[in-house]
Amino acid sequence: MKTIIELFETSVQKYPENIYLWEKANGKYQGTTYRQTRDEVLQLGAGFLALGIEKGDRIGLVSEGRNRWIISELGMLYAGGVNVPLSVKLDESSELKFRLSHSGARMVIVSKGQAAKIEAIRDELPGLEKVIYLDPKENPGPDDLLYDDIIAQGKQFIKDHPGKIESSYQAIQPNDLANISYTSGTTADPKGIMLTHLNYAANTIQSNTLMDITSEWKTLAFLPWDHSFAHTACLYCLMYNGASIASLETGATPMETLKNIPKNIKEIQPTILMSVPAVAKNFRKGIESSIRQQGKTAEKLFNHALKIAYRYNSYGHDRGKGLRFIYKPLLAFYDKILFSKIREGFGGKLQFFIGGGALLDIELQRFFYAIGMPMCQGYGLSEASPVISSNALHAIKFGSSGKPVKHMELKIVDAEGRELPTGEKGEIIIKGDNVMLGYWNNPTATEETIQDGWLHTGDMGYVDPDGFLYVLGRFKSLLIGNDGEKFSPEGIEEAIVDQSKLIDQCMLYNNQNPYTSGMIVPNIAAINQELKLKGLTPGTDEGNEESVRLLQAELNKYRSGGEYEAMFPQRWLPATVVVLPEAFTEKNHLLNSLMKMVRGKINDYFADELSFLYTPESKNMVNPRNLEAIKKWNS
Repeated sequence: MKTIIELFETSVQKYPENIYLWEKANGKYQGTTYRQTRDEVLQLGAGFLALGIEKGDRIGLVSEGRNRWIISELGMLYAGGVNVPLSVKLDESSELKFRLSHSGARMVIVSKGQAAKIEAIRDELPGLEKVIYLDPKENPGPDDLLYDDIIAQGKQFIKDHPGKIESSYQAIQPNDLANISYTSGTTADPKGIMLTHLNYAANTIQSNTLMDITSEWKTLAFLPWDHSFAHTACLYCLMYNGASIASLETGATPMETLKNIPKNIKEIQPTILMSVPAVAKNFRKGIESSIRQQGKTAEKLFNHALKIAYRYNSYGHDRGKGLRFIYKPLLAFYDKILFSKIREGFGGKLQFFIGGGALLDIELQRFFYAIGMPMCQGYGLSEASPVISSNALHAIKFGSSGKPVKHMELKIVDAEGRELPTGEKGEIIIKGDNVMLGYWNNPTATEETIQDGWLHTGDMGYVDPDGFLYVLGRFKSLLIGNDGEKFSPEGIEEAIVDQSKLIDQCMLYNNQNPYTSGMIVPNIAAINQELKLKGLTPGTDEGNEESVRLLQAELNKYRSGGEYEAMFPQRWLPATVVVLPEAFTEKNHLLNSLMKMVRGKINDYFADELSFLYTPESKNMVNPRNLEAIKKWNS
């Protein structure tokens, strides 16, 4: 299969009466079959042709995940159009405006919840001809179109022009553009990734070489549908197998929508879930909170059960091997009385998670494996459509990003492009039909990224003797010592945040400086709780000084003589640390839509603090700047 059209048409022929889409209506999930989905796709595609959409025309799509999201995309593709999927988390003033303008979108499709953003900027986008509303709109203007009306136009078009929509989709070629998917901008201005029909079709087939999905499988797609991970691994991989996808029930606010995740999981009873570290951590917090509410005895029993499971499971690939078999009966007992009850909270049918986005720390992987819902870490890039590798139930190794997909070449190379032997660290590069066409209107960036057909990921990693890929971090985020040695900071940052209840966020910095420095965001509520136990009042001079000392004590655990002294090389630990006066958030653009830190923007935003970290005054952590930051958190 070489196009998304072929992929979908084949599934409709094989599984016509299987449910493809589940959506909440009148308080209950209703199913739409593959055949019904195709009928609506054809009508919408014909409606686009009636509107004058021509092959290669771009149409933006800004909506929460729902049936009409994927039907809109497929409708565009059947008409020969190109979808520009956009995150609902983007702000209108700069981010949405830039992407719609840069892509040259003729139209934009928008949900009720996102309509105000488009209405605020449409006059500043001269190339934008029409706004298409997925939901009813009062008093539509002359350039407003309603989804239902386009469907009606499509039905009429099919009657008046028999065979026209078929001719349109049958003319689609593998290298025709399907999407312009914008990067989330973790380092610089977002680039428009040109992904073809072949890219998606190939990556769907490649992803399916890692695991066996059957037509009975279901998932709740709670990650943003515009993001390449949910897009391919969820919408298309499940489509390819005749399986079904449920959209998350949309609440009145983003927070209300998030709160629907546990409820919708119980209703849908998924077989598989796509997750990212931020969501995984929330799931764990919810599980542990529920256990704590059952009292001290239950908590002790649960912690002991985890210890036994950790010993038996080891690193996943060596589960139960050697003398570990002695834990099997006890683990089976704990599974029956404890872990199975937790799984019921996830619908009772969940086999595993696929973890994408940032790397998931080993402790979280151990936790979910212990309770019988393994979180299989994967790795990918939007430029690779995006799946490059993943752990799977039959081949899992904690800390790794799994084995590379088949029908794709992967190499680890040095700075000169020479392939490195197994186990040596270098840049991960890949070659295959899943590699993007290039960056939209950006030939320079394309030439830098794709060389002789090889996609240079910009990620450092290595492949171990068992064939598992380890991703160590972005080269652009690497700490670089003044002697040129490089080190990835992500592991240290994650450990500090995960192992300290007093620190919410942490970012390390070293760009050929004499030492590494760190910026931290405190958890002021947890700090103030500690102060009260010490008989100190938060917000007082004495309380502020002790707050900084408490933070310093947390960081000292990683230094010589500390609890975690052997965890990381000492030279990459922060010699100076500044307490930041505000957190990294999506609102201040210091986190992207996947909740990853946007390092370049953080460095610019906190340029003063960064400069301060290389002054003599910063050597003593209890300094006026840090005290002032704590004071601000308490105000």
